[in-house]
Amino acid sequence: MNAWPPADKLFELGFGFAVSKVFLSAVELGVFTELNRAGALDCEELGARLKIAKRGARDFFDALVAMGLLERHDGRFANTPISDIYLVRGKPTYIGGLFEMANARLYGFWGALSEALRTGLPQNEIKHGENLFDALYSDPSRLRLFLSAMTGLSLASAEALALKFPWQQYRTFIDVGCAQGCVPVRLALAHDHLRGGGFDLTEVGTIFNDYVQAHGLAERLCFYAGNFLAEPLPSADVLIMGHILHDWDLDTKLMLLRKAHSALPTGGALIVYEHMIDGERRQNLYGLLMSLNMLIETTGGFDYTWDDLSAWMKDVGFAPTPAINLWGPQWMVVGHKV
Repeated sequence: MNAWPPADKLFELGFGFAVSKVFLSAVELGVFTELNRAGALDCEELGARLKIAKRGARDFFDALVAMGLLERHDGRFANTPISDIYLVRGKPTYIGGLFEMANARLYGFWGALSEALRTGLPQNEIKHGENLFDALYSDPSRLRLFLSAMTGLSLASAEALALKFPWQQYRTFIDVGCAQGCVPVRLALAHDHLRGGGFDLTEVGTIFNDYVQAHGLAERLCFYAGNFLAEPLPSADVLIMGHILHDWDLDTKLMLLRKAHSALPTGGALIVYEHMIDGERRQNLYGLLMSLNMLIETTGGFDYTWDDLSAWMKDVGFAPTPAINLWGPQWMVVGHKV
């Protein structure tokens, strides 16, 4: 009789939601921020500072140790290097805003994935008659959470983009759908000669300007208010669209690419970066999950392969480059206007 195959992978997948929720709750409760502030603490001290009950505290903190997010020595907990870099509020490397939004919004919506798959319909605010972006942009606290999440999503890509694109050949750029301003700030910090800014809805302007001023870049980076669905895009040597196209159906994707082509001068470039799906649709699991997130969050959005994007760019007049990996699941394709 043949031995049954191990079922470990199935248990890992089936209870992956529990791992995620421990992590997301740790970010929400400020575990990593508190340990950065106070140094190593024992279970009772850390629980008291976070105002959590004793009953679950030990298991909670030890689970974070098992997940590689905390260290424990002689009964005292401390951050690991990765949590201390990326999960401490107030640090310029903080990406926890993304996970704060995942906890506050996406975690609950993903519980309705089966319904989304059966119906093809969104399962977020849209399900209750609200427009997703109107709902986010009309509430200042929700808007700040969303824009902070976009910084978490784009920070590593912005660092890679500053290194992997030939910025010495260009002088101006605009980030379309700039959110808090993470990408313009990282590019300006890395390249003193660059001038540019971000293009987004009017409600974003104050948050963008605050972020830019905090990095001392107000003289080089400007905010351009507008609706990229309804208005022409501003002109610059380089336009950037990061995590923008996947929000929309194919017709809107092509419309935005055409707008970018019209706005660019001859010799200009459009950079598009996303969690692009690999050509065989087998390897970039995060890209596939992001596309399912678009099913839950939008009426027509979907993620795509880099081959899809290259074909669309050619259709509107760009000469696209081969896909370039920024980091992990994030890829970019550059379209040149010739």
